[in-house]
Amino acid sequence: MAPLSDIRTGRTALVTGGSGFVGRHLIAQLIENGWQVRGIGRSEASRAAVAAQGAEPYDADLSDPVALERAMAGADTVFHVAAHFRLWGPRRLFRAINVKGTRNVVTAAERAGVRRVVYVSAAAVIMGRPGHQRAVTEDLPLQRMGFAPYAASKARAEEILRAASGRRKGFSTIAIRPPFIWGPDMPALDHMVETVKTGQFQWVAGGTQSLSTCHVENLCHALILAADRGRDGAAYFVSDDADTTLKNFLTRLLASRGVTPKDRSVPFGLAWMMAGIMAAAWHLLRLKGEPPITRQMLRLIGADFTLDISRARTDLNYAPILTPEEGFRRMALPTSLPSVAA
Repeated sequence: MAPLSDIRTGRTALVTGGSGFVGRHLIAQLIENGWQVRGIGRSEASRAAVAAQGAEPYDADLSDPVALERAMAGADTVFHVAAHFRLWGPRRLFRAINVKGTRNVVTAAERAGVRRVVYVSAAAVIMGRPGHQRAVTEDLPLQRMGFAPYAASKARAEEILRAASGRRKGFSTIAIRPPFIWGPDMPALDHMVETVKTGQFQWVAGGTQSLSTCHVENLCHALILAADRGRDGAAYFVSDDADTTLKNFLTRLLASRGVTPKDRSVPFGLAWMMAGIMAAAWHLLRLKGEPPITRQMLRLIGADFTLDISRARTDLNYAPILTPEEGFRRMALPTSLPSVAA
């Protein structure tokens, strides 16, 4: 683990999305490192989940900058984790939550006198047309592909965030870009297990694609480092620093639930065509739910995608605190996080 001895403790942080997968783990790490933590929630259930982690819950919504400003008053750092993460859906929802919501967070933070906003962006913000991308760096331009509303909205949100850095004296922003985020209570695993059990699962292009991953504990460690380190307005890729293949990684994830996928595969080109046809059918017929396969999903997993995390190592002194092997061992533990008081 990179030493945290030179990072100031006894500080106050506000976490958006504190009741979610990443937010819960981040709250736990912040408290462990001596922070006073607040978390916002727009429902009683989400605020109760924030309180259960040991943070102080606040009633606020990303659409309400006034409530956000009240929740941030007196906070040193805002960790903006909340997002609308789906592989399908109306673009208006992605814009409202991921883009406008981020603008509201930044505006509220400036007005509340917050020192820094640390944003959970996504490595996918630099994904353009399908193709292999290996050892990519932060120097690549942001992309906003029409077939990928999630990644496009995160790219636009990152532009808004980084443009605000230094706009007010003493105010700065940092974006952290993780690839595939995983951990023992990851919600996406439930969907994958169900897909395998119903016989709908197939590997794309044999599953031989190389990919970088980021365990949720490693991501949270990077976020906390970013609260004090790094260049104002910068973005950083972070990962487990141990690249693997899609097939190896997902097989091990599914094995943690006692599920083994069949060795069936579909060529990328065929899958891309099928996804386009399904998208047209869903739009034309106004079908409910998500198509079995989307072009956004295929872009995320259908080709090699690995990261160079040299900038995070140098600027943030980042190094993974959890190896993939330890992460998989923890997958066998109960999926609920222990109480902070335990």
